[in-house]
Amino acid sequence: MPTHRYTATVEWTGNTGRGTVDYRSYRRDHVVRIAGKPDLLGSSDLSPDRDIRRHHPDELLVVALSACHMLWYLHLCSTSGVVVTEFVDEATGTLEIGRDGSGRFTNATLHPRIRLAAGDPTLARELHHRAHERCFIANSVNFPVEVEPVIEVNAPAVPLPHPGSAAKRPQS
Repeated sequence: MPTHRYTATVEWTGNTGRGTVDYRSYRRDHVVRIAGKPDLLGSSDLSPDRDIRRHHPDELLVVALSACHMLWYLHLCSTSGVVVTEFVDEATGTLEIGRDGSGRFTNATLHPRIRLAAGDPTLARELHHRAHERCFIANSVNFPVEVEPVIEVNAPAVPLPHPGSAAKRPQS
């Protein structure tokens, strides 16, 4: 059975000069580094000094679920004669915090909105089920992940000119 190993470095960058002398003496800022990729700035959503411009692990879990589902879905569509021209997911996740400050996700829901240019809409809906069954991330979490797709069918897309051509893109 093939396996894949992933490596990431997480470096705390929130030392304000006093270390963790007390709860308010440090920032939760950190940097995620993966070789050959842009750095990802992180923090905590639940800390008193939260920085809303930085990503936090809780939202990245929801992102991972959504992206994994999307990638499997697009793959299955491409091999099944379903032509997707747009995929947007407004994914949500619920994190419950216990009295002792610990927490756990209790659920997540993916809300993919799909636009089809060709293919059977019934099959397009079924492929969401298959994608969910294959998603590595959804198969790894211990809470339910629901998928509530919306599928829109439109006329075949107008081919866009080659990026180097002088023709203008159609206005929408």
